[in-house]
Amino acid sequence: MTRFIDSTLFINAIRLKTSRVDSFERYPFNVPAIRHLNDIRIDAPVTMFVGENGSGKSTLLEAIASAWGFNPEGGTINFRFSTRDSHSELENCIVLERGVKRPRDGFFLRAESFFNVATQIEALGVINSYGGKSLHEQSHGESFMALVLNRFGGKGLYILDEPEAALSPNRQLALLVRMHDLVRDGSQFLIATHSPLLLAYPGATIRSLDTEGIPAVEYEDTDHYQVTRRFLLDHKRALSELLQSNANETGVDHE
Repeated sequence: MTRFIDSTLFINAIRLKTSRVDSFERYPFNVPAIRHLNDIRIDAPVTMFVGENGSGKSTLLEAIASAWGFNPEGGTINFRFSTRDSHSELENCIVLERGVKRPRDGFFLRAESFFNVATQIEALGVINSYGGKSLHEQSHGESFMALVLNRFGGKGLYILDEPEAALSPNRQLALLVRMHDLVRDGSQFLIATHSPLLLAYPGATIRSLDTEGIPAVEYEDTDHYQVTRRFLLDHKRALSELLQSNANETGVDHE
């Protein structure tokens, strides 16, 4: 059967090549969502990956980025530095179904290793492409936004691992605005996030890493939305119930 390829996207599908997996009993293949990584169809310019800590979001995104040709620690496809060889074997076991077009730009952003990327940017002498000011002389959030506003040029593939880590709520909204501009300019985003603000991007496909695989879910059905909504609707009650429950478990009275 001929498979339809969306000519507007750079990555149309992600699948696990099980014949390349030596054992499903060791990391990362023993992570439930990775074990059930069969065929993820990408059907929108923005795809969000959500899940609890340890569910495999960062591992999956790193593998996708590495399989595309990005440096595992982050940066563009031209970055080849390494401060620690810690990436998993997953990149060698996944297959990316690519669209007919090639991106003109691209970047892999990892919150946890962005300091190393910033150092490499200065070593390469390309700081002008990132706003002209040392990323190390800015706050974490400011340097993130300098990257997104100055280096992301459009018609690109952008893979972001927890970009909200350094961003205030206002800066997260600013990121959404910049993302929207880039999407309208023909860009594609794959994002792992815990942020209910970023997850709300209109038209985004949200995929949840769980014990059954990585199914698509509605925004309102994510834990991120439901927990945040319950808390904000009545934060005093939510805290009272949470702390009282903890007191009952530990025998400590928080009142």
